Amino acid sequence: MLTPHYAPAVGHYRIRDLWTIPSLISLARLPLAGVFVLVVLFVRTPFAALAVLAASGTTDMLDGWYARKHHMVTPTGAVVDAITDKAFALTVIVTLVATRYLDAAAVLLLTTREIGEFPLVVWMSASRRARRGQSERTMANIPGKLATTLQFATVTAALFRWPHMPMLAAVTAGAGAVAAVTYWIRAIEIVRSERVHDRAA
Repeated sequence: MLTPHYAPAVGHYRIRDLWTIPSLISLARLPLAGVFVLVVLFVRTPFAALAVLAASGTTDMLDGWYARKHHMVTPTGAVVDAITDKAFALTVIVTLVATRYLDAAAVLLLTTREIGEFPLVVWMSASRRARRGQSERTMANIPGKLATTLQFATVTAALFRWPHMPMLAAVTAGAGAVAAVTYWIRAIEIVRSERVHDRAA
């Protein structure tokens, strides 16, 4: 990720960008995923599992905020954030399915956003224009944050076996679909803008 001490290599992935503070915050979600599994399997206390989820959610907010505030946004950081976010979410879902906190229908509803975004993540990673535009336009996605919050609430409801969890999962699916569409629209606008910029250069 970009630091004030050197100019960005826009559109390129760099190993050294893994060692910046925002990337390290993102990478913290990987050990937290392991902790979540251990807590659910051996501690078996919903409040302990909830604490791990809260810690992961905090890293998800902090990494982007810190990167934007200190001008440290890069393609590498964006990919690390996305991969660790999805890895943590997948670990949580698999663990809850294995321990019968969630069924297949709830999983499908919870992962609506991820299903919709997966082709976009692949495209953004492969497209230099998309990576370059993404590193230069770093607005937070409000529907995405709302979907994440609702996913957190749904998983919490599942951990406490709240009877209305399926209804909350359905609302989460709706928010996830809106977030995925919003990401697609923004990505397409970024690529179009970069194409116009390249033609004018």
